[in-house]
Amino acid sequence: MYTHGHHESVLRSHRWRTAENSAGYLLPHLEPRMTLLDVGAGPGTITTDLATRVARVTAAEVSQEALELSRKEAAARGTANVDFAVADVHALPFPDDTFSVTHAHQVLQHVTDPVGALREMRRVTQPGGIVAVRDSDYAAFAWYPELPELDEWMSVYQRAARANGGEPNAGRRLLSWARKAGFAEVKATSSTWCFSTPEDRKWWGGMWSDRIVTSALAHQATSTGLATPSDLTRLSEAWRQWSAADDAWFSVLHGELLCRA
Repeated sequence: MYTHGHHESVLRSHRWRTAENSAGYLLPHLEPRMTLLDVGAGPGTITTDLATRVARVTAAEVSQEALELSRKEAAARGTANVDFAVADVHALPFPDDTFSVTHAHQVLQHVTDPVGALREMRRVTQPGGIVAVRDSDYAAFAWYPELPELDEWMSVYQRAARANGGEPNAGRRLLSWARKAGFAEVKATSSTWCFSTPEDRKWWGGMWSDRIVTSALAHQATSTGLATPSDLTRLSEAWRQWSAADDAWFSVLHGELLCRA
């Protein structure tokens, strides 16, 4: 089960993502002749950005419902060089050595076998091609003011993600997973999103204020006893309190890998 789900409050965050703010580590390595597989394309904003830099992109998602989000984004932008496929990263429905680049943003933290997923991504990537992954590391998130309710929010999220078989602190583990998957040539880096301007704080805090009471995460938390509805309302209010503080700051750490197939 995907921890976040596809509620509007989640998609509000995902649609903010671009190739520049979410795949900057990969962009210098892209060439116009390349073909690219985007695993976990989601609402397609990164996908369609990448499509402006390579010859062809295949957007992959685990269900037709999720894939339709990518399809709508490509249609809205008039992007013609994107194909669409329902695919499980543990068993990708493509022949060996199909793509120049295989990319996944915020995917490995949600799968049950990230090492196996990386092996599959390598399998469908041409020899000498690139497997590129980027995942956040929730335990490394940092914020101020240090509201105790945000610590509670973190605890709820960590327990929910692990109950779904995920690893919310994936960023720090990416290099280890790549080594276990058999990659010999790996460049491991990190980068952050930082929300500190009044506009950024309002957007980030407002998004999480809604998300903690309306998304699949909220339903899971209440249905499994991780939190009560009143608990989630209290956490939602804390997010709004955080976003209203003129000294509020939030940093999201990501691990990144460029692996040669």
